[in-house]
Amino acid sequence: MVTIETLEIEGHPFTAVTVALPKTTLLTVSNDNGYIMCGALDVGLLNSKLADRRILAGRAVGVKTIEQLLEAPLESITIEAEAIGIYPGMTGKDALLKMI
Repeated sequence: MVTIETLEIEGHPFTAVTVALPKTTLLTVSNDNGYIMCGALDVGLLNSKLADRRILAGRAVGVKTIEQLLEAPLESITIEAEAIGIYPGMTGKDALLKMI
């Protein structure tokens, strides 16, 4: 099952997507500039083989809901995210607000 919902963070719109898969759930929250995602995100790949795309992204691990993803500290981030002031340990919600 796939669930897509619009949510607002401090008045800014984001799209939350939940994909229920066997034995796991994929979670993302995004806007037109970047996104945060659950542990399935391969930050290393984004920073190496896809570096030319300059992707703004962060990854939180151990989350099972969109709410947890927003509140969890980011475990890793892309080089592009770091360039705009996002850092590991920042909450997903705070990282998203830097992506507006």
